[in-house]
Amino acid sequence: MIDRATVDRILDAANIVEVVSEFVSLKKSGANYKGLCPFHNERTPSFYVSPSRGICKCFSCGKGGNPVNFIMEHEQMTYPEALRWLAKKYNIEIKEKELTSEEREQENRRESMFIVNEWAASYFEDLLRNHQDGQTYGMAYFRSRGIRDDIIRKFRLGYDLRDGYALPKTAVQKGYKEEFLVATGICYKREKDGQTVDRFAGRVIFPWIGMSGKVVGFGGRKLDQATKGVQQKYVNSPDSEIYHKDQQLYGIYQAKKAIAKENCVYMVEGYTDVIAMHQCGIENVVANSGTALSFPQIRMLHRFTPNIVLLYDGDAAGIHAAIRGTDMLLQEGMNIKVLLLPDGDDPDSFARKHTAADFRQFIEDHQADFIQFKTDLMMRGVTDPIKRAEAVNSIIRSVSVIPDQIVRATYLTDCAQRLGINENTLIATMNKMIRSDKEQRQREAERERERAVHEMQEAQTVVNGDRVEPSGGPHAPIAPSQDVSQPLRPATPMEQASAVERMLIQQVIRHGDEILYHDVETEDGSVINLTVAQYVSYDLGADGLSFSNPLFNIILNEATEHSGEEDFKAAAYFTRHPDVNISRLASEMLFDSVQLSKSLQLKNEDETLRQKVEHLVLDFRMNYVDHQLKVLQREISLAHNDMSRMMELMSQYKDMQVIRNNMARKLGSSIVV
Repeated sequence: MIDRATVDRILDAANIVEVVSEFVSLKKSGANYKGLCPFHNERTPSFYVSPSRGICKCFSCGKGGNPVNFIMEHEQMTYPEALRWLAKKYNIEIKEKELTSEEREQENRRESMFIVNEWAASYFEDLLRNHQDGQTYGMAYFRSRGIRDDIIRKFRLGYDLRDGYALPKTAVQKGYKEEFLVATGICYKREKDGQTVDRFAGRVIFPWIGMSGKVVGFGGRKLDQATKGVQQKYVNSPDSEIYHKDQQLYGIYQAKKAIAKENCVYMVEGYTDVIAMHQCGIENVVANSGTALSFPQIRMLHRFTPNIVLLYDGDAAGIHAAIRGTDMLLQEGMNIKVLLLPDGDDPDSFARKHTAADFRQFIEDHQADFIQFKTDLMMRGVTDPIKRAEAVNSIIRSVSVIPDQIVRATYLTDCAQRLGINENTLIATMNKMIRSDKEQRQREAERERERAVHEMQEAQTVVNGDRVEPSGGPHAPIAPSQDVSQPLRPATPMEQASAVERMLIQQVIRHGDEILYHDVETEDGSVINLTVAQYVSYDLGADGLSFSNPLFNIILNEATEHSGEEDFKAAAYFTRHPDVNISRLASEMLFDSVQLSKSLQLKNEDETLRQKVEHLVLDFRMNYVDHQLKVLQREISLAHNDMSRMMELMSQYKDMQVIRNNMARKLGSSIVV
């Protein structure tokens, strides 16, 4: 692990303008620089770089951060990999921090698995090129598929000997442990005699290379002469600590830059489809290799582009593959096109017959919007009214999961014209589906809340004047209100956080080290200066309040702890934080102020920092009290058979209303309950 001192040297040396300029053409814009965002396709520059802050941000897609965040996002690297990239650029020697024995064991295990995979990939490559069987069987297979040598090298294709004991024997001789050969799935232990056997013996090998360029797993295919009567032509690595098939896409490492450049990705089914398209010059292509699409795979692609073309052969299996998982793609906001190739062709065979230009032109001419494709497919030849209604419901179900309301409305208008059904009828049907989904989520949320209320009933809500102790304990977080307007996935902690929380933690990040109150007398008679972070922490902590977002609590705690240090600057500290999520959040919250217009800056200065922070803390408390009132309302509704308990709860509710109205008066508003 890279020690903190080395990380600091790297961040001190890393000039955000120099780093970004390696990938983006920047022009001076006042005190900052701007250019076209490298993370999405745009014509008008919305990507800003602030040399004074050492951060960058796209005001269209929101991506950016410090130099490490930028390299991680642009090059799809991990945090340590991005640090090493910057260290190499600035000629900084990396010094590793001593890990704990537990950390070292875990890190060593994962690293050992990657090392074994890398050795196995090189072993398979060497056999393909230099072993007689590799040339006779493996290379002959690839040649029969028309695969060139440069493409074989690009995808690190290989061959495995038919002797199932050769690989484990060679690996052990080279010093690799059987434990990791089995843990990665390259080998398995045979039950009858405990022998370690090569899983891929006698197959041509397709390595799975992860986003960062490391070999995470393998796919092996039986050779043509050995596939007669064999149902399972392909064998893949089993799930392991470093490989989960539903979180990987074949070809993503070779395709990621082309996907971002073209702002589109082609999804095909198999290894050879990906390889053949690369060979004909189309590189923005990946395969899910026969498995159902998963949310992690979709989100991986969405980091590069929202546009996906499902490219399959035109038989029944191809149609099924095109339909499978598409609602998940729509739900994630992907724009889906579908192209079924002519009968008898798959992407592999079609690519071998055409140039890249011809292939792209064919795609352009024949791809169909998914809803259009599904409508044509499901309504073709259907005359039975019941089956027709089922088909229409399936189509509208797909439209209903699309998060963008305008896109949904556009599709419904198109569907109404295609189906010959009144648009209002389709709208009513879709709204009914959306409401049904919402109600289902609300029922699930209510069950969760009832469980929480049951736990809360075991403790007593204490109201003492204007001080409130949450029944969940002195450090219980405020439960976030659940937003049910965006269905189908749990809210992230950032989405759960209220606007007040975000504004309050933004003040801590920007001004946490600044003195808010001078010469404050403490209980023991000493006099201290109170910083923004300390004031927020002490005020909320007095009543056991905390943020709903764990990151916000970490930021507040660390800002409070470091407030007494002479050289502590909150903004610099958090933008350079080792937790990537914190540094990215800090960069985002700092850059907002950098881009304020002069008129807005002047307006912003009308309210002093102290007034702003005090007002936000009061708003935060108001949110808490509102939440407690809702909890009490639910408890009262559940206690209708227990009059004594109901009276007790109603008394608490009345006291809480008094607290709420007092806060409202302080905030300058009149609230009637």
